[in-house]
Amino acid sequence: MPRAPIRPAESEPRIIEIDTDRVLGREQRHFGVIDIGSNSMRLVVYDDLSRTPFARFNEKSFVALGRGLGDDGRFTDDAIERALRAVRRFDAIRRAMGVDRVHVLATEATRRALNGGELVAAIREATGLETQILSGDEEATYAALGVISGFYQPKGLAGDMGGGSLEVAEVLGDRVGERKVSMPLGALPVRALMTEGLDVAKARVDAILKESLPPLLTEPTFFAIGGGWRGLARVHIAETAAPVAVVHNHEIPVDEARALAKRIARMTPEEVAALPDAPSRRTDTLAAAALVLWRVLKILKPERVVFSVFGLREGWLYAQLDDEEQYRDPLLEGAQAIGLPLARVPAFSAALGRFTDDLFPAEPQAGRRVRLAVCALTDLAWRDHEKVRAMESFRRLLQFPFVGLSHPERAFMAVAIMARYGGEVDDTVKAVVRDLLAPSDLRRAEILGRVLLLGHRVSASVPEILDQVRVRIGTDAVRLEVRPGVRVPDSDAVQSRLRQLAKVAGVPGAEIVMVK
Repeated sequence: MPRAPIRPAESEPRIIEIDTDRVLGREQRHFGVIDIGSNSMRLVVYDDLSRTPFARFNEKSFVALGRGLGDDGRFTDDAIERALRAVRRFDAIRRAMGVDRVHVLATEATRRALNGGELVAAIREATGLETQILSGDEEATYAALGVISGFYQPKGLAGDMGGGSLEVAEVLGDRVGERKVSMPLGALPVRALMTEGLDVAKARVDAILKESLPPLLTEPTFFAIGGGWRGLARVHIAETAAPVAVVHNHEIPVDEARALAKRIARMTPEEVAALPDAPSRRTDTLAAAALVLWRVLKILKPERVVFSVFGLREGWLYAQLDDEEQYRDPLLEGAQAIGLPLARVPAFSAALGRFTDDLFPAEPQAGRRVRLAVCALTDLAWRDHEKVRAMESFRRLLQFPFVGLSHPERAFMAVAIMARYGGEVDDTVKAVVRDLLAPSDLRRAEILGRVLLLGHRVSASVPEILDQVRVRIGTDAVRLEVRPGVRVPDSDAVQSRLRQLAKVAGVPGAEIVMVK
């Protein structure tokens, strides 16, 4: 089990700063996890063991170990051989990639099989790798830690539906609560129940849930983890033409989620296959996943469902980190990892952070982390052609696999970077973000982007110059304040950027002034 981290109290603010030297000085070492589930086995190689791991390689094999349990409760020889074929391939891949740190985790099917130890021994003999069989309590804990790893201060219940079981645990910001449970409600056993009829399956699922499901006593949010539930999110995104086609942090009001799950639970595999963007390899089990989600939401009565692509594997990685690394912000860490190595002057992002520190009065911590993430990504597209930088950056950031941010925050970042590259918030942009950003937030994003554009221009992306100037947005004018002794060219380009900022800010004047 992961140790309990020692951290500041939740009321104390996090340290949220751009740390160029730490990010660029880090020596990356790939880290691999082989996840032996009841339905599928997967190898994920991450770029590093860090607060925001990016998957370098990801492959899944539908071995269906859970179906390979005979009437005697033992894996059949064929099931073990299927698993070994997958593990041998995974081991060969990780060796070819030079991944010397790899953990093998086995879950419900191996835990339940009377000869699960034989599979573990066979894996050891074939690859030299040791396998850890997780208990139901550990599965629930690591799934919840995955949500903690992938969101900003999440609170609610996290549910991870796999092939063999459903784990539910409480997430409380930076820690896992005491209420957690593992139930035999995975896709395979529920699908078997559904062969007896939907009403029979529904009654049996309800009985298990009512007996074991912990109450939702925190914020009314249910975090849905697992391939089947991600498949439901994909269908919803496609059916609603959502502007952000990213499953992670895709949020659905509970009534809408229940209606979707109820509809799909009643479908045949052929009808499931016809759904837009339904995962082709889950047509046989998506109805089972939908049935469980439908019944979970009926009992828990949350206000919203939020989908997570981070689960057990990412929770396992998170548990390997030291306390300081665990407490870093996932969004800002990801933005620095992507943005700083691409920048012409990596240290300039931190200077932009200082340059914009006073831009929005009484800025909350949640807003500061988003603003600094934008600063970290400000040179993302400098190599692109100037005619495509703005809109290409906008489209890319809307879909980029960052974690630790909501879809509205993602839209804010996309608009800000687009404006940093001189893009206009026209009807096309407004149509994309209208359901994500209030007009005031859209305006703030454009103001931030124009301030960053001005900062790059006035300083030529030199941190030492930018540290000597400040932007003040008053009621009558936008002023670029320059300290004495600093020679900043008063060029047409600088004046033009200043006037653009004034126009977006809605003030009549724009001027450069010397200050002490």
